[in-house]
Amino acid sequence: MPIYEFHCGSCSKDSEVLVRTTAWKGTKCPHCGSLKLEKKLSVFASGGDGADDLPPCSGTPSACGRCGLN
Repeated sequence: MPIYEFHCGSCSKDSEVLVRTTAWKGTKCPHCGSLKLEKKLSVFASGGDGADDLPPCSGTPSACGRCGLN
């Protein structure tokens, strides 16, 4: 079961939700119960490749130089 990261359009809080299927629409915000969740882009956790030596991702594609790293 995938864990998705969401941002709620009603209470403006972020949360991680375990979803049983890829059909996540209709999932309620765990904070306020709203259905106005937007799925966020998740970043994979990895280690051992020197990723910690690079600057943190700013969210702007190609701004930090990490986009497209293998």
